[in-house]
Amino acid sequence: MITPARNHTGWWAFIVHRISGVALALFLPAHFLALGSALRGEAALDEFLLWSHQPLVVAGEYVLIVLLAAHLAGGLRLLALEFLPWRNWQKTLATLAAAFALICGLVFALAR
Repeated sequence: MITPARNHTGWWAFIVHRISGVALALFLPAHFLALGSALRGEAALDEFLLWSHQPLVVAGEYVLIVLLAAHLAGGLRLLALEFLPWRNWQKTLATLAAAFALICGLVFALAR
C-alpha cells in the first residue's frame, strides 16, 4: 500500500530511477550475448541481427531507450539535488526527467 508520505513526485522519481537501473543491469547479459555473436563470426552476427528484427524485440528496444533516458535524467536530477542549493523549482526536475525519457523514446521510435 502506498502511503500519502510516499505519494509525491520525488518518491516516484526515486522508484523510476531504481527500477530503470535494475532493468538496465538485467539487460546487460543480452547485450553481451549480442557482442559475443560478433566474435563467433559474420554468420552468427547476421543470424542474431535477423532475430532482432522481430516486433517484440523492436518494442523492447523502445523500452530500453526510455529506461536509459529515465535513468540518465534521474541521475542528473539527483546530482542537481546534491550539489545545487535547494530551490522550489527543483521539484519540477522529476517531471522534466520523465518528459525527457519519453521524448527520447519517441524520437527513437520515429527515427527507426
